[in-house]
Amino acid sequence: MKRQLPIILVFICGITMVIQFFVPHEYSEDLFQYANDFVIVIGILALPVGIYSLMTQTVRKARREPKERLYSLATIAGFLVMIIAGSRREWFTGATSLSSNMFNYVLVPAQATLFSMLAFYIASAAYRAFRARTLLAALLLLTAFVVMLRMIPLPEPLSTWNNDVVRWILEVPNMAAKRAIIIGVGLGAVTYSIKIVLGIERSYMGGD
Repeated sequence: MKRQLPIILVFICGITMVIQFFVPHEYSEDLFQYANDFVIVIGILALPVGIYSLMTQTVRKARREPKERLYSLATIAGFLVMIIAGSRREWFTGATSLSSNMFNYVLVPAQATLFSMLAFYIASAAYRAFRARTLLAALLLLTAFVVMLRMIPLPEPLSTWNNDVVRWILEVPNMAAKRAIIIGVGLGAVTYSIKIVLGIERSYMGGD
């Protein structure tokens, strides 16, 4: 019964939401809004579980892995500081609060560092991909070169010609590929949803 009850509940909820989508009625819209609110409530209730899991794994890593101990302690310290700064604002208020300073001067620079490192990885991957060893790689290299020329102030009539070519590349072949990817992702999501509703996919219950 522990496995059958979640499957039955998921099936009823899934079929109900599918029927709701095709019923243009006030009660149907209210049901959709109620379901969205319920999802938000579930997400809020799942937040403490995620925090508990993060802290448990971090403490365990600090105890058992000496090489990761410094990073684990930094994670725990940052978590506790942000909790205290957010819950006791009257202790840290001034021109700006401690939580705002931590966000602006710690989190934002850390994110900027990560994104800048990601830019180097992207540049390295682009360099490897743009080697014109095959016809498709040469076509990719030529297209990227034409698109990048748009950022350079070219003299007329090269500037107008380049803008027209780039606009055609973005609106025709690029849009066709983007729509194909979106359709593929949509079909995959529909297939996966059907498997969940019918009880074929049961990974959400844990285990195999």
